[in-house]
Amino acid sequence: MKLRVYLTFNQQNVTEPVIWKLGRAFDVITNIRTAEVRENMGLVGLELEGKSEDVEAAVQWLGEQGVHVEPIEQNVIEG
Repeated sequence: MKLRVYLTFNQQNVTEPVIWKLGRAFDVITNIRTAEVRENMGLVGLELEGKSEDVEAAVQWLGEQGVHVEPIEQNVIEG
């Protein structure tokens, strides 16, 4: 399963190595697609890949760390 999400970090967790910890704690592949990090906030576009249960557990863990997780919706236009 592949899931793309936006992660929003606040002032309390923007300096923590959350994505590194995520990769160590869960059997998922992390791929940073985009990032903007400032002193008091951060926004990261992250792709997670792995078994469905591992990806879901990783997303839940991110929320427990105070990271706001929002799925990236992709609109496909055919024609």
